[in-house]
Amino acid sequence: MTDFLTGDLTVPHGFFTRAGGVSRGTYASLNCGLSGMDNLDHVAENRARAARAIGAAPSQLLGIKQVHGSRVITATAPWAAGSGPEADAMVTDQPNLALGIITADCAPILLADATKRVIGAVHAGWRGALVGVLEATIVAMRNLGGEDITAVVGPCIRQPSYEVGPDLHDAIVAHDNANDRFFSATGRDHWQFDLPGYVAARLKFCGVRVACLPHDTYANETQFFSHRRRTRRGEGAGGHQISIIMSA
Repeated sequence: MTDFLTGDLTVPHGFFTRAGGVSRGTYASLNCGLSGMDNLDHVAENRARAARAIGAAPSQLLGIKQVHGSRVITATAPWAAGSGPEADAMVTDQPNLALGIITADCAPILLADATKRVIGAVHAGWRGALVGVLEATIVAMRNLGGEDITAVVGPCIRQPSYEVGPDLHDAIVAHDNANDRFFSATGRDHWQFDLPGYVAARLKFCGVRVACLPHDTYANETQFFSHRRRTRRGEGAGGHQISIIMSA
């Protein structure tokens, strides 16, 4: 059975774990990423299971080619799996469309104005957050009539697991000195970075209500895929979880 987490959103949605799929090996089991070396039939089945778990038709599940940028797509109709444009966020006001975001340490953010029936889904690593993907998503939702927007930041790598060097620290702090509060020094030129805290702060600045789920993708191998954990072990390619929101 697929396993997913939910937040304080009154529309169908789920932050899926790695449980309940058909993939094997380093992709076991609910790998929903299309860009790896997993069996594509297995990935299609996993994505279909995740879609159906929140009441969406698999044919209505949309994905994008995520590139750590700030581009937002306004979806008006479904497209074929794997043919989505390069972007890191989607919004829609069309009923029954399901927006899917793939992550393996970056933050998945699901957003909704349930009254206006406007939803959004964002992939936010530190680069995308820094260049404004969150703010661009809020603008796109408001262009569709969204006003009272709630966001939930899903499972991602959390501060105790996220040691970074001066490139990341300096880029974030150079944008705003107040961002130093999202770093905890661990030694010379090393810090632990609070990615969900940083993401949440930028959303709150836009007037959005935000909640963060507490799960750490790096620390919890049983529940989540993690790119950093896999890389540090030298394990090569591996799986990605999906987070989905559907317009009602």
